[in-house]
Amino acid sequence: MPLINTQKIQTEFMSKRSSEPRWRSTTVLAVRHKGDIVLGADGQVTYGNTIMKSDTKKLRRMLDGKVLVGFAGSTADAFALMERFETKVKDYPGNIARAATELARDWRTDRALRKLEAMMIVADAELTLLLTGQGDVVQPTDGVVGIGSGGPYATSAAKALVKHSNLTAEEIVRESLGVAAEIDIYTNNNIIVERLTSAV
Repeated sequence: MPLINTQKIQTEFMSKRSSEPRWRSTTVLAVRHKGDIVLGADGQVTYGNTIMKSDTKKLRRMLDGKVLVGFAGSTADAFALMERFETKVKDYPGNIARAATELARDWRTDRALRKLEAMMIVADAELTLLLTGQGDVVQPTDGVVGIGSGGPYATSAAKALVKHSNLTAEEIVRESLGVAAEIDIYTNNNIIVERLTSAV
């Protein structure tokens, strides 16, 4: 898959947001390390400048627990996209790359889906993928990717910990999301994680 600057994608996505208050959910981080793939997310949902909920679950298991999905962005839009992705996963069981590509194509070309503002991370035992509304399906080269307003902070912390610590993937995710929560006002310390055994 093509190598794409995920931070650039994140910046472009954020710049397209309307100035009107919206429901927002952040931050999600994926780390593939030491035989595990772990997705983690904080629990905060923000409407404009107001915290509306602090314990929202932004992660979901699909295909009998074999696929992990995390979302950031407009909450309602993200749930709509997750439902569409779940349908694609069932259509192409065992092939999340195909399911993700099909969703990204629909997302980019369908008039209704094009208006949805969210980003997704999907992962199974073999692949971690970032999906955007611009039709991008990106596989991070080092197995680390973050989305949401705190995504760049969490990703930076995770990359450093992968290189310079002996922490497990889950510990790295928790520590990195904690760093993001200290910096990003739209991220809190109510962290939820989901883990799979990696095939790579």
